[in-house]
Amino acid sequence: MSVDLNDEILQDFLVEAGEILEHLNEQLVDLEQTPEDGDLLNSIFRGFHTIKGGASFLSLTNLVEVCHKSEDVFNLLRNDELELDADMMDAFLRVLDEVNAMFEQIRAGEDPSAAPTQLLQQLQEMQDPQAVADVEAAGDVVEAAAEETENVEATGGAADEVAASGEVDSVDSRAQDFDGDEITDDEFEALLDSLQGDDSGSGASEQDAAGQSSDSDTAAAADEISDDEFEDLLDSLHGKGSGPTGKAGSEGSEDVQTDESANAVDASAQSDEISDDEFEALLDNMHGKGKGPASSKKPGAEKAQAGEQNSSAPAAAAKVTSSLAADSKKPAACKAPAAPRITTAEATVRVDTARLDDIMNLVGELVLARNRLNTLKETFEDERVHQAIANLDVVTGDLQTAVMKTRMQPVKKVFGRFPRVVRDLARSLEKEISLDMVGEDTDLDKNLVEALADPLVHLVRNSVDHGIELPAVREAAGKPREGKVVLAAKQEGDNILLSISDDGAGMDPEVLRNKVVEKALMDSESASRLDDKGCFDLIFMPGLTTKQDISDVSGRGVGMDVVKTKITQLNGSIDIDSEMGKGTTLNIKVPLTLAILPTLMVQLGSRKYALPLSTVSEIFELSSKRTSIVDGREVVLNRGKAPPVFHLRKWLLNGSDASEPRSETPQVIMVQVANAAVGLVVDQVIGQEEVVIKPLGALLQGLPGMAGSTITGDGNIAIILDVQGLLKSYA
Repeated sequence: MSVDLNDEILQDFLVEAGEILEHLNEQLVDLEQTPEDGDLLNSIFRGFHTIKGGASFLSLTNLVEVCHKSEDVFNLLRNDELELDADMMDAFLRVLDEVNAMFEQIRAGEDPSAAPTQLLQQLQEMQDPQAVADVEAAGDVVEAAAEETENVEATGGAADEVAASGEVDSVDSRAQDFDGDEITDDEFEALLDSLQGDDSGSGASEQDAAGQSSDSDTAAAADEISDDEFEDLLDSLHGKGSGPTGKAGSEGSEDVQTDESANAVDASAQSDEISDDEFEALLDNMHGKGKGPASSKKPGAEKAQAGEQNSSAPAAAAKVTSSLAADSKKPAACKAPAAPRITTAEATVRVDTARLDDIMNLVGELVLARNRLNTLKETFEDERVHQAIANLDVVTGDLQTAVMKTRMQPVKKVFGRFPRVVRDLARSLEKEISLDMVGEDTDLDKNLVEALADPLVHLVRNSVDHGIELPAVREAAGKPREGKVVLAAKQEGDNILLSISDDGAGMDPEVLRNKVVEKALMDSESASRLDDKGCFDLIFMPGLTTKQDISDVSGRGVGMDVVKTKITQLNGSIDIDSEMGKGTTLNIKVPLTLAILPTLMVQLGSRKYALPLSTVSEIFELSSKRTSIVDGREVVLNRGKAPPVFHLRKWLLNGSDASEPRSETPQVIMVQVANAAVGLVVDQVIGQEEVVIKPLGALLQGLPGMAGSTITGDGNIAIILDVQGLLKSYA
């Protein structure tokens, strides 16, 4: 069976349920820490209930089943009928995984498959731990009764055979009907009767007659009656198919209906409220048109009717009197004017992200037009033109900021998955770890939120696996048994700073030096020259790992390499700080958005290029007094260090040295690449400029060192450089 993905109701359900599942993922982990939190239990219960309701409307039966059973368990938990434990939490998290998998199937246009039988059975056992035992016991009773029946048949006792077979049939039907859910008191009594055996014989009819008499008394005294019983009461009052407005056939029948009307009033008083018109019609039928409760009645007919139809007249009369007294006040109360209804408009609206991307692209084009006007305004002598361009500059900047905010999402959308990651990983590694999250409300571009998810998962898992020690080891070192991982985010200018820190064992530089030599990733001489920070950066090398054994968590030496590559693609940087016995901190710096990129415009000959401003750390003029050759490579002395320098002219203007003019005062731009400082020599530095990244054409796709293109303020095209790609290809 397939699912119609074009159904608007289904699409709304997928969006709403996706948000609920994100919250449930966080709430379930929080619940394990605070199992007594009633509000949290109620919130989780409502989450499963909402998903079940939507799935039921869309006929997604398998999804309804697992949510319904989960909802029942949480209903018991919030009513203090169950006590939460770790096994229950494991089951709930597996349920959440199954529900997420079902939603993936729905998004793919498939009908969700059923949850594993073992999981459903586990949820059933949580609701009623005795359910399975009771069903098995009922089955044993059925088998025992069947054996007894066979023995009776062998002895030829016909009467006993009938009784035994009746017992078997009754017990068997009860056992089949019993499915582990709660049963009513009547069903329980019937089950006991069938197990213990019922009296049969000539006295049964007499007992039935007596039972009917007692049942009528019980029904009259009961608090509530069913809809069918109420319909029967109306039929007896007005005749089959007649309504309250029907006319009585004779005076005698009208008098007989008086007591029946009293029974109807009694039934209606015990059920839902009736309208004023229905109440007036009922009074007319009881006392006659225009007469009240004080009207006279015929004693003889009344007594005859009481003796024939109602053996519990005193109790019914008392209830009729009380209900009439209560209902007689209702018409006056209904005349009070209702309070005016206050309606509030919705504060939010869902918008397709594709529309936001289109708006952002248009704003990008407007930014390019603004840059173009800012360049051309110097050619206009009219002051009014200058003022208009200045106003357009301000409005464009405000519009750009506003549109960027619509694309922003709190970083909590990424952080929300980590409590579950840390919880599951800590249980599998038998560690005790707590996770603290700081700055969850920090806003980040939607595309960056999605792009940072996988790198952060690698880093958090690395902290839990490599950083935090086992509880016994921590106690021996004088630390608390429970380790701590802190995930933090904050905005700094046009960048977002993310940090993952732990209070674990820290990183040993000497171990890293030995590992890199052992893996033949670096010679011993080069490794010995590395300082501690340089050793920490070795963990980003492909194939390097400090784990001896490969597991499903780590040991392959590819995780940190993937992280570094992804962060670099986002025009970001990553830095490591660690101390033995104290812990490790990884700091990530990424721009707020990828749609509009702040750049440093430079010139080589007559051509312009753009360098991502986030990578630039320093600019100074190149002097022959500050350069020298070390190991065959040109370096420049700067702040007590000698970083290598590379002339971009040799890489980007290949074969055109003679035709391109040279600068007499070349500039050195210091950039950070792979946590190392590198100098790039250019002819001229033009200045900062915000640009919109445009994709390269088909002929230029895949060229090393080129991240894209943009249109500059003077209308020319500039190539946006990928510094890491340049160094990898040419250095």
